Amino acid sequence: MTTATKPVLTGGCQCGAIRFALSAPPVKISICHCRMCQKASGAPFASFADIDRADFSWTRGTPAAFRSSSIAERDYCRDCGTPLSFHRIDGPRIEIMTGAFDRPDRVVPTQQFGTESRLGWVVSIANMPSQTTLQNYGADKVNGIVSHQHPDHD
Repeated sequence: MTTATKPVLTGGCQCGAIRFALSAPPVKISICHCRMCQKASGAPFASFADIDRADFSWTRGTPAAFRSSSIAERDYCRDCGTPLSFHRIDGPRIEIMTGAFDRPDRVVPTQQFGTESRLGWVVSIANMPSQTTLQNYGADKVNGIVSHQHPDHD
């Protein structure tokens, strides 16, 4: 991506040490339920935006990498630990975790993989009782929280 190109999407880690930008929309957006993605994300599944490397750049910092298998690496922030990506060694694309985008609402998954490891309760999440953060903590507690998280913009 050139500096003259206006980013289509941006994002980064929780502390702001690592930032990225896309010059074109993702090729596909998916969820992976495989056990490796569960462990790498610390969550019941991982969600990725698949991007051609020519349309992607790290704009601040250099992520650390963990070789999670013989064919792939996973990038993360060495300062705050935020998982950022999955990519095949020498592959043409990089898959960025959708939660790392500044606007994750713009990267909506359309397919699922690794469903052999999908946790049975995942399909019923939408039907569980829910509360907003304000309802859960109350106004006094919420208003007293000081976030150390990088804002979702530069």
